[in-house]
Amino acid sequence: MLKVDHITVEYDGRPVVEDFSLEMGNGEIVSLVGESGSGKTTVIRAILGLLPEGGEVSKGDILFEGRSLLGLNETELDAIRGRDITMIFQDSGAMIDPTSTIGSQFIEYVRTHEKIGKEEAYKKAAAMLAATRLPDADNVMHSYPFQLSGGMRQRVGIAMGMVFHPKLLLADEPTSALDVTTQAQIIRQMMDMYRMSKTSIIIVTHNLGVAAYMSDKILVMKNGRVVEQGDREAILHHPKNDYTIELLDAIPTMDGEIYV
Repeated sequence: MLKVDHITVEYDGRPVVEDFSLEMGNGEIVSLVGESGSGKTTVIRAILGLLPEGGEVSKGDILFEGRSLLGLNETELDAIRGRDITMIFQDSGAMIDPTSTIGSQFIEYVRTHEKIGKEEAYKKAAAMLAATRLPDADNVMHSYPFQLSGGMRQRVGIAMGMVFHPKLLLADEPTSALDVTTQAQIIRQMMDMYRMSKTSIIIVTHNLGVAAYMSDKILVMKNGRVVEQGDREAILHHPKNDYTIELLDAIPTMDGEIYV
């Protein structure tokens, strides 16, 4: 379904990700873990074609269902983004227009990618908000972002990202701005949505507990390179790279048992 083939990403000629490769099939969940600045977010932005100004994929290719994403123009990319490939940002609240209601923005988003009327778009958006277990979806639709908590805004981001049941969801640290209890709720709801749609997911996280709970495969990144990758059991219980071992050693233990 997705093949990232030995890409190098540069900003103004300086490589920040080098020789990154990943293959994943339908319904798989892959975690990219590592410290801040290791290149995790750069990878998923490259997949979606949303690198900031000055950024470019200078080597390699990114294939989605056998089609190179790097050779597409903006119109062709826009036909894929938002429907087949979507993204949940680290702080969805910061990505929502504070001057418009959730409903007006959600309806516009739905109608941008599907030719339906406002009433039908409203029903589709409200149903998706309800699926993320937001209480009183109609009230949320008529609310402004500042009237919602951080956890509620993040659920709105998940609902918008999943409304078309995309083939691939890119999640950039979707829980890092939230308290621990809300983090757990958001992760469980993401998994509920995954089970409902079997969307493939790439999640960027520095939290190995999140990666352990969600993932089929884990890639460990450091300084723009993948230092180790494998299935969840191999990475958590039989790590080979010193940096992976350091990350695992940093996880709290109780009576000698690691809690991930």
